[in-house]
Amino acid sequence: MAGSDTVGAFPIGATAVAQRSLAPDLARGAMLLLIALANAPLYLYGPGTFGDGVWVRGHPAVDQVVLLLETIFVRGRAYPMFALLFGYGIVQLLRRHTSSGVDELTVRRLVRRRGCWMVLIGFFHALLLFSGDIIGAYGLLAVLLAEVLIRARDRTLLIMAASWTIPIVLFRTLDSRLTFLSAKASSTPDPLTAAGIRVLEWVHGSIIGAIFSLVPTLLLGVWAARRRLLDEPQPNRKFLLRVAVLGVGLAAVGGLPWALVRASWWDPPSEAVAMLAGVVQTLTGYAGGVGYAAIAGLVAIRVGSGSGSGSGSGSGEARKRPGPVLNALASCGQRSMTCYLLQSVVFVAVLAAYGGGLGNRLGLAEIAVLAIVTWTLTVLLAQVMSRRGYRGPAEVLLRRLTYGAPVARIQ
Repeated sequence: MAGSDTVGAFPIGATAVAQRSLAPDLARGAMLLLIALANAPLYLYGPGTFGDGVWVRGHPAVDQVVLLLETIFVRGRAYPMFALLFGYGIVQLLRRHTSSGVDELTVRRLVRRRGCWMVLIGFFHALLLFSGDIIGAYGLLAVLLAEVLIRARDRTLLIMAASWTIPIVLFRTLDSRLTFLSAKASSTPDPLTAAGIRVLEWVHGSIIGAIFSLVPTLLLGVWAARRRLLDEPQPNRKFLLRVAVLGVGLAAVGGLPWALVRASWWDPPSEAVAMLAGVVQTLTGYAGGVGYAAIAGLVAIRVGSGSGSGSGSGSGEARKRPGPVLNALASCGQRSMTCYLLQSVVFVAVLAAYGGGLGNRLGLAEIAVLAIVTWTLTVLLAQVMSRRGYRGPAEVLLRRLTYGAPVARIQ
């Protein structure tokens, strides 16, 4: 195939930056900020805990405000958004390969192969750094649902996404009562013991949890990609605007009661009411994740990049280039796995008991600052890599594992 190496039937090589859609990359880059804000507090341990395992030290009022905002806008919102983008990317991969003459059955096998390697990468991420790894979770879903994601009709996708709320509610209710995995790896100073705990936490929280909690937005991501909502946001502007307002609005309203509970500013009259608040917070998180992705599409329209495929409107006018900030965000999104793994390296080095050990000293506000600084540094690093023409090493590794070593072209 001109312009790319091949292994078997699969084209090798990432999509050229000029051919990428801006909105999904922007969404992935911005999403990593939410991931950092959600993950960093998981490394806290020691004295100072209150309400739902949250650590507040030094400045309780400030930490409570941070906790309130994190619960409303981050907790349970970032990972659904990531799931939507993962489903969206599978359709983009399918479209790319089938347009090159690869049959659908072969693409399904490719998706499963890629998913298996993601599970392995996720396992090592959990073993070495972070039990909340999500790479393996999405890989497992790709393996289990490859045929559904590629072959299911739109109506089936929507029905499955809606009906999946039942197991989500059941899992959310039962999981809150499970205490047998209360050991926290980040508080364990011995590296080997911490590694074993991390794997157990990963299997329970990320792998099993993914099957119950991430399917709806994964399916919605496939549905959205078939309509090219983020590839071609301009024709879908009104729809994206409605989704953004409704999704983020529902997440804010639905997350407020549980946020007040977590911040100890509201004491529910009964355990049932508290549980209901938690379930509503979880369910509205899916709306928030979808709303955030829609915002990325609207931003792409704003900078005049309605489609990354070069389809254009036929006006002959050159599309505006995104500014330096949006360009850096998109560069981060193009290297999202690398930047995600780098976050874990920083958090372990600074916070974990087997690392820097500051997780038993810092409060939520300080942790939020660390998360923002860490994300900012990964964005800057991604921009430097982009300018020098370097792909993310994690992305290169996954591509090499999935496709095999590139073969030499025949001149």
